[in-house]
Amino acid sequence: MTSPAHAEHGAEELCATGAALYERALREGRVTALDARAVPCPADLGLLHPSVDDQDAWEPVAPHVGLHRLLRASADRIADERRREERLAGVFAPLLADGPDDARTAPALTLHTTREHIGQAIDEAMTDASELLAIQPRSTYVRAAPVSDEPAIRRDQALLSRGGRIRVLYQHTLRHAPGIAARYERLHGDVEARGLDEVTDRLIVVDRAVAFVPARADRATALEMRHPAIVGYLATTFDRLWRLATPMYPETVPQPSVDGITPRQRAIAELLVEGHTDAVVADRLGMNIRTARVHIAKLAALLGSRSRAQLGYLIGRSGILDRAR
Repeated sequence: MTSPAHAEHGAEELCATGAALYERALREGRVTALDARAVPCPADLGLLHPSVDDQDAWEPVAPHVGLHRLLRASADRIADERRREERLAGVFAPLLADGPDDARTAPALTLHTTREHIGQAIDEAMTDASELLAIQPRSTYVRAAPVSDEPAIRRDQALLSRGGRIRVLYQHTLRHAPGIAARYERLHGDVEARGLDEVTDRLIVVDRAVAFVPARADRATALEMRHPAIVGYLATTFDRLWRLATPMYPETVPQPSVDGITPRQRAIAELLVEGHTDAVVADRLGMNIRTARVHIAKLAALLGSRSRAQLGYLIGRSGILDRAR
């Protein structure tokens, strides 16, 4: 009787084919040397050995003896690994005592190439954090599903429960978004949100020690930065934007209008004077292009413009941008 073909596997494993051969050897008292060589794992594990009186046959070791040998070998390997851990700890102990702290020894720049890895990196950075600064543009909010936001809410609440604080910047187009309001109603602690006409791309700064920014337009990759100069620059930029922003949560402060021109219309006017297209205006201000065109039409009607070229001239002549400043 010939054993079935044997597949390659680890040296410490007994595959299904090997187990079947060992079982047959126990049942029949022996197997041929040819079969033993064709399926080597039982012999490699000490479960089969050559017969003393027949060089063409291999005999099985009793199951309790074979199991005891394998368990003892496993225990020996575990003991070896533990001794290796102790040796490594002994080698690195003086280096860790004399060297810089963990934040300095971590790589200055790390690229995370999947959303799962990005989430894990942010979770690790926020494990014992006491401050979170974030910029969340409209595109981030639109792509995020309610279910996918659950881990982030739990993570944020854990920070707040430790006595930490959270500051988040959004675009003004999200001031009344139901999902944003619902999110903050679930958070309890020192958390605030403010709005601006324009914000940068997504930014997360944890304890002013580590920052995360998108590394690609689709946000499927992210760059983790721990260089003090870079992270400090990003945190300072956030602080300056924060001072310019209008409160959204916990108290909403209405944006002031000047001479009947709303803040959103002024923001659109500034971009139109700079020569941007409707699509760019919509992207910069976090709205879809149809909404942007509605606002542009209202602004044109307010200023009495009959063409795009005339609108730019009338905006400059009206002085609304100067008054906004």
